[in-house]
Amino acid sequence: MHEEKHFTGSEMVRDVVIGMSDGLTVPFALAAGLSGAVDNNKIIITAGIAEIIAGSIAMGLGGYLAAKTEYEHYEAELAREYEEIERVPEREIAETKEIFSAYGLSEESVDSIVAELSKNKDHWAEFMMRYELGLEKPEVKRAARSAFNIGVSYIIGGLIPLLAYIFTELPADGFMISTVTTLMALFIFGFVKSKIIGQPPFKGAIRVLIIGALAAGVAYITGRLFN
Repeated sequence: MHEEKHFTGSEMVRDVVIGMSDGLTVPFALAAGLSGAVDNNKIIITAGIAEIIAGSIAMGLGGYLAAKTEYEHYEAELAREYEEIERVPEREIAETKEIFSAYGLSEESVDSIVAELSKNKDHWAEFMMRYELGLEKPEVKRAARSAFNIGVSYIIGGLIPLLAYIFTELPADGFMISTVTTLMALFIFGFVKSKIIGQPPFKGAIRVLIIGALAAGVAYITGRLFN
């Protein structure tokens, strides 16, 4: 028996991916850059914690505004659909018929389906939102949850590269341990993320690993040059 596999992950999965990917990369690059410019782990830890706090707030707020805007956009378009159904029903019927006709249905079938669908304005408006505009109704509480998920994921990701400097005395030592642990975390994160969304996991892991390594490498070299 054939079994189809599709990505059906929730919005939370996407939030965690956004927060964790930036949380692992940005603080890692910051700590690497400071490692090449300063000789005190306390400076790196202080700057790293400040960046994690600021970054989590900024990322969470960005997620909140994005989800809020998505909901408001949907509500505005839905109100417009209701208004068009009331004001120009003939045009909406014609547009609905075009959608069904694109699937190869006969004219008789299309007329029958549209006649039944147009009897319920709520179902009709929802159908047009989904198949004419390609919009799915967002959850009302999505914005707050998105902000929380992204912010917490950013904090968790950001602490991974910073922990090495807490348990070492010299930036060089912290940088070496941080590099190893963060690159391992990036690889695992990229592997799991790609696995969840149905992409080649090893390829995805390597891609995430390279991006993180490049960001940290450039930041470290820049710090050394300024130093």
